[in-house]
Amino acid sequence: MKLCSFTKDGTSSYGLVVNAGIIDLGIIDLGRRFDAPTLRGFLASDDFAAAAKYNSSDADYAFDDVNHDPVIPNPDKIICVGLNYHAHIAETGREETPNPVLFARYAGSQIGHNQPLIKPLESGKFDYEGEVAVIIGKGGRRIREQEALDHVAGYACYNDGSVRDWQKHTHQFLPGKTFAGTGGFGPWMVTADEIEDHTKMRLQTRLNGQTMQDTTLDMLVCSIPRLIAYCSTILPLVPGDVIVSGTPGGVGARRNPPLFMKDGDVCEIEVSGVGVLSNPVVAEV
Repeated sequence: MKLCSFTKDGTSSYGLVVNAGIIDLGIIDLGRRFDAPTLRGFLASDDFAAAAKYNSSDADYAFDDVNHDPVIPNPDKIICVGLNYHAHIAETGREETPNPVLFARYAGSQIGHNQPLIKPLESGKFDYEGEVAVIIGKGGRRIREQEALDHVAGYACYNDGSVRDWQKHTHQFLPGKTFAGTGGFGPWMVTADEIEDHTKMRLQTRLNGQTMQDTTLDMLVCSIPRLIAYCSTILPLVPGDVIVSGTPGGVGARRNPPLFMKDGDVCEIEVSGVGVLSNPVVAEV
């Protein structure tokens, strides 16, 4: 299944993506198909698997006739992973660490598919970072690595837009990683049962049609199961939590000369078996 979050005529909901558009699984005619008001709540409910029965139904809306929200607009946690591809570690000149490099992103910094990535007034160094987002479907604490994939609801495209000069204000990443309107998340999530082998997923980042990053998930330093096990040791994971698994080599800041996103650009993140997240870049005024 493909599941998305959206807003239609000022009302937020979530739905099942089919060829013709979106089947609204939340609010329909003053009633609901399901009790959960958000996709996060839906993932936690017993109704999650039941959504597939609507796959052959007619779409309620054309895909482009809604405003696309981040796949999970209100996650309890967004845990981002830094320096998780060998090529990216090499281009930064850093050393590989035995444990994942983690930082947080705030939900309010996220945008959905086709929504503008905001280059902030304070910086001319707004960089792209294509990544695969892992959405948790079944919560747990101290999840065993061997059982970690059983806790995955699905996967989505993510652009961890980074304000590089603010990122370097201190040795902590957070200032440059959670500016308003910098985290693209969409266009939908594809449920884990649709992905035969997540390690074979191909991740590409394109800026104005030119490929900037290109890798497969088998090149991760810390695998998806390892990340889930590690993060769930720190605190319990809950349905709707998002683990953003890291960006490969090829970021703009490490090119010669550096290449940063500017007003009028279009950045696309494509993950095979998932889809394409597309966002225009708009300079804040």
